[in-house]
Amino acid sequence: MFSARQQLDEFIDKYTPEIAAQARAIFKKLRKRYPTATIRVYDNYNALAIAFGPPSKPSLAIFSIALYPRWVSLFFSQAQGLSDPQGLLRGNGTAFRHIVLANVADLDQPAVKALFAEALAQAKTPLSLVGKGELIIQSISAKQRPRRPAT
Repeated sequence: MFSARQQLDEFIDKYTPEIAAQARAIFKKLRKRYPTATIRVYDNYNALAIAFGPPSKPSLAIFSIALYPRWVSLFFSQAQGLSDPQGLLRGNGTAFRHIVLANVADLDQPAVKALFAEALAQAKTPLSLVGKGELIIQSISAKQRPRRPAT
């Protein structure tokens, strides 16, 4: 039986080496930055989503990364009311908005860090201040879009 981490690695391996490396670096940085977050993995039809939030309910995720064949996006799950003076957030949804990440260094931009801080401050359920969050494979779709760009 595979561990959750081994399964996540297998899911990421379906992507090009460039997207896989970027995703692993982003995941590692977010895991280190938010060690108490429960991480739920959704290997969905459109993308591989890795959500960070409190352990209580999957629907209370605060942010996530999603892997697509050509990019990795950072989603804020409770985006309503987030201030975005730099205009980084894409999409016009009230619940989910995202940023396409060029690389892991984007996570250290002051405007991105401000979005994280605000999202965490206004989260419906905050992250725990103690402990270590669990990695959970939440769902795997039987049918999926290709994980690599068409050649």
